Amino acid sequence: MYIVTGANGFIGSAIIWQLNQRSQTEILAVDSIPLERRNALIHRQVSSFCSEKELWQELDNLEGVEAVIHMGACSSTTETNWEYLESNNTEYTKRLYRWCAQTATPFVYASSGAVYGDGRLGFSDQVDPEKLKPLNLYGDSKVLFDRWVLKSDETAPPQWYGLRFFNVYGPGETHKDDMASVVFKAYQQIEDVGSLKLFRSAREDYKDGEQTRDFVYVKDITRWILELIEKKPQSGIYNMGFGSERTWLDLAKNVFSNMQRDLNIDWIDMPE
Repeated sequence: MYIVTGANGFIGSAIIWQLNQRSQTEILAVDSIPLERRNALIHRQVSSFCSEKELWQELDNLEGVEAVIHMGACSSTTETNWEYLESNNTEYTKRLYRWCAQTATPFVYASSGAVYGDGRLGFSDQVDPEKLKPLNLYGDSKVLFDRWVLKSDETAPPQWYGLRFFNVYGPGETHKDDMASVVFKAYQQIEDVGSLKLFRSAREDYKDGEQTRDFVYVKDITRWILELIEKKPQSGIYNMGFGSERTWLDLAKNVFSNMQRDLNIDWIDMPE
């Protein structure tokens, strides 16, 4: 059996899809969003579904768990309630980590590319997390656990992996609203009005549209996660990206091309 938290979300439901592709259906799916409100698992196979509160009772009765894949968190980069973020993103992860240590269960959790802040220290997963300065409270809540796990003298799970996702896109983003990827937003805008809004560059050393990101397809992410569990490399924190940058303009051109539309971009100013 596998436990997947955040199962009713974008990456969590994609992980369950990946497990199903490998004929794995003994999955305890966990999410704070009930299936009656949103069901990202409608085309997935799981053995049961529960809330985070119910999870702790479920864990008392479980044996033989292959791995805990912990994607459950508040993923909003604009959230301002620190107590909420600390509880959902930091303390929740600590509690699951300790359960995995006690039961000798491999543990995978979602860190974030947001921990790198403005990138002045680079984007290497070898950078000391104590030096990182995220630009928002979401990033703070993620780097807080990274710091804790690297300094902890508690018993560790047999394997544990903190994964820093970058700009992930793919199927299953409909519910994400402002947090959806540029690919998804671009498709919707082009479909609705035939054009795409992109921010002008806020820096003189970058032309409009030449700002760069590491864009990653969600099914590459899910494949890598299962490879980590199966191949058992050294425990630690890993970037989940291609390690190569692409421009916003290149991304936009590919979306227009795949939709068989002419390139039509509305440049807008970057908000302060």
